[in-house]
Amino acid sequence: MDKTRTRDTAQAARTWTLRAAAGCATIRYRLALALAGEGRAMPTVMVVEDDAKLLSRFCRIIAADPELELFAAVGSLAAALQVVRERAPDILVTDLGLPDGSGIELIRETARLHPATDVMVITVFGDEQHVLQSIEAGATGYIIKDSLPDEFRGLIKQLVDGGSPISPVIARQLLKRFRGAPAEAAAPTTAEDAGLSPRESEVLSLIAKGFSFGEIAKLLGVSQHTITTHVKKIYQKLAVHSRGEAVYEAGKMGLL
Repeated sequence: MDKTRTRDTAQAARTWTLRAAAGCATIRYRLALALAGEGRAMPTVMVVEDDAKLLSRFCRIIAADPELELFAAVGSLAAALQVVRERAPDILVTDLGLPDGSGIELIRETARLHPATDVMVITVFGDEQHVLQSIEAGATGYIIKDSLPDEFRGLIKQLVDGGSPISPVIARQLLKRFRGAPAEAAAPTTAEDAGLSPRESEVLSLIAKGFSFGEIAKLLGVSQHTITTHVKKIYQKLAVHSRGEAVYEAGKMGLL
């Protein structure tokens, strides 16, 4: 394929993506760029939101960012489930109150199929039940729509860098709950008992200290892909779906 044709195809793909982001009735993939031969390894973002205006806003922001790839934009649980059962986005941004079901079901299914996918909830629900169910299902971040910052891209990049964006009101709520939770009497467990290798135990310890995956890779002198592989194995061995769950479970087991 000559350079002119490749460039024209890529431009057509971008135009198609921006037009597709304006609605939410069907599944939209942004795969034409890869077919055009660009082959850029950018984080892919999927958005699930039934408010057409908000969905369009999110998609325009993502599509305009040179460091992010708009993977899919849908407005229903059924369409979202169809997408994640076929392909894995790097980041899933989802509402909870969808017209045909709860986004928690989508989070749970995504965590089951794609443990490495980060999930950020953006919703109007700030009650304890929704928050805890989302985190238990595998959510990495939780943002209340009323407190959604103008710099939406900043939230996504926090996830890419290994962070867990949470609205202050939600963070305060979680802290109060865990401070008031009675300590469970359990015998200390070693990393070997949990099936963790020395390197996995080291990665888990660094995660608990708040380092991002990229920072851990630099500290250990390996690639970020290698760290992601270790994290997947840690999740599987601890039977969890997110960094927060891994740290919480490891703390209960006496691994930290």
